[in-house]
Amino acid sequence: MQRRTEMQNAEATSVELKLKGFKVYAIDLPASRTHPYVRRDFYKIVLSTGHLLIHYADRSLGLEGTSLFFANPFVPYSVERLTDLQTGYACLFTEEFLKPHDRSESLQQSPLFKIGGSPVFLLTPDQTETFSAIFRKMLAEQDTDYPFKDELIRTYVNLIIHETLKLQPADGLSKPQNAASRIASLFLELLERQFPIESPNKPLTLRTAQDYALRLSVHVNHLNRAVKEVTGRPTTAHIADRVVGEAKALLQHTDWSIAEIAYGLGYDYPTYFNNFFKKHTDLSPMKFRNA
Repeated sequence: MQRRTEMQNAEATSVELKLKGFKVYAIDLPASRTHPYVRRDFYKIVLSTGHLLIHYADRSLGLEGTSLFFANPFVPYSVERLTDLQTGYACLFTEEFLKPHDRSESLQQSPLFKIGGSPVFLLTPDQTETFSAIFRKMLAEQDTDYPFKDELIRTYVNLIIHETLKLQPADGLSKPQNAASRIASLFLELLERQFPIESPNKPLTLRTAQDYALRLSVHVNHLNRAVKEVTGRPTTAHIADRVVGEAKALLQHTDWSIAEIAYGLGYDYPTYFNNFFKKHTDLSPMKFRNA
């Protein structure tokens, strides 16, 4: 029942974010829980007090006390809670919410969110109160009828970002001992995160081993060696299997045309998709759909 509630809350959060682009909430969670990897389509800032182990990209960091953590939609992470209780605040937002008319650099290039950056900051009691006060203001404002509350909340988020840029990132981010296992795990998580394909207008963005290597900030040869060492199969085989699985689901459970499915899976031409699908299933997409 608890797992179902968590999933329902996650789904509700995703819907709300798509409608408003922002959500803030208080954290009050029991210990000995692992925050599993799930599909994430938004940026996240977490103010957390507790004993945590954060796995971020190919690094891990143990945290005790109060910390500020910045996550982006492009780097997988998971959190292990090692204390009796985790408390604090979190806010989720899309880039469109934070920069609706701003043509400046993407959030992906921000020192706090960019791949390869240092996303964790340990806070003193005074700093904790400063950031907590901002989160409380956002929490209070979120449900008001103030016509310009989006602009006000946007100002609060930017205030958190600018106050954080004055701080030094936490030391101690370290490579896991088994780097190959960690990289392979990150690849598989990132692969899964691309799915399901929800619209032909939002096609698959990562299609090749090189695409995944760039996103994970590793050399493609390093990625291929790690994946093959850990799983016994090439990176390209994992990608192909997952694309075929998604293609089958779309053919069976949607009324999308073959061309729409091809575009949704990142193919510029339906013919390329037809050839790929037939190579891996011995059936054309249309024959599979009609079988």
